[in-house]
Amino acid sequence: MRRHDAGIVGPVVAAPGDIDAINELFSQSFTDRYHRDGMAGVRVPYLNPAIWRYAIADAGAGALTWRDGRGAIVAFNMVHHSGQEGWMGPLAIRTDLQGRGLGRRIVTAGVELLKRQGATTIGLETMPRTVDNIGFYTRLGFRPGHLTVTLSREVVGGSVPAVLLLSTMGEERSVWIEKCRTLAASIRSGSDYSREIALTAQMGLGDTSLFVLNGVLRGYAVWHGAALAADREPEELRVLKLVADGSDSALSLLTALGGVAAEQQLGRLTLRAESARTEAFGLLVDRGFEVLWTDLRMTLEGYREPVDVGGLVYSNWEI
Repeated sequence: MRRHDAGIVGPVVAAPGDIDAINELFSQSFTDRYHRDGMAGVRVPYLNPAIWRYAIADAGAGALTWRDGRGAIVAFNMVHHSGQEGWMGPLAIRTDLQGRGLGRRIVTAGVELLKRQGATTIGLETMPRTVDNIGFYTRLGFRPGHLTVTLSREVVGGSVPAVLLLSTMGEERSVWIEKCRTLAASIRSGSDYSREIALTAQMGLGDTSLFVLNGVLRGYAVWHGAALAADREPEELRVLKLVADGSDSALSLLTALGGVAAEQQLGRLTLRAESARTEAFGLLVDRGFEVLWTDLRMTLEGYREPVDVGGLVYSNWEI
């Protein structure tokens, strides 16, 4: 823990009791960002507290906060790692403290932590239209890569491929989690989404769907059905991680997820697709997925994402 000249102390690891303060700072900071980008009518809502509990638990020692002399949270950076894949987000600073060097400190703290944790990929995402954000991260050693495109499709009825839900696997659950870990690592070196799988189940936010053919795991998706915004009803199935041994398996899995969404009485299926995978992206658009918004993925020089081999991984760098 360090005390800076501005009287700000940190980083301090967040606890569930900090959620209200983090939520308020998140909403105010991101609303201000939209307003400065010319979108005066946008107000970023508070997130569902259950989503923040997940984010804090997923980050663990990386749920970093900074506090003023009264103990109030003035900045935070949620720093996550999935195996050797490390990323930061969301992160925010109280609006009256922006431009004073605190942003550099919170990003640097996240980078240092991920390096200590053995991350070989270190990245984050930002709004592509926000040139000062891109310039800021560039000065810290991050380099712009591809877009992450949020896609959504209305859930339609009809026959869909069968998938298994991890929650129904009983004593075999740990065996299938290990199969998920093995499949991800075989496609994207260093990836391990076991913690996200376990936390999603433990917190009752969603499940993991397994696409199995002839006893072989061909793909899986970790998804949440809980509402993202506070005080709203659940309305979509959001894919956090999708791993498949090829485009055919990925499309079959997504078709099946539409059926899962229908069973959960959720009207839409949403995922974040990396634009670098142009063929897969085109297949998604051909099957009715529509673009909602985009984020720019940036990675630290020397810590870029590995190339997928023999399959497809979509790893959501948002909560």
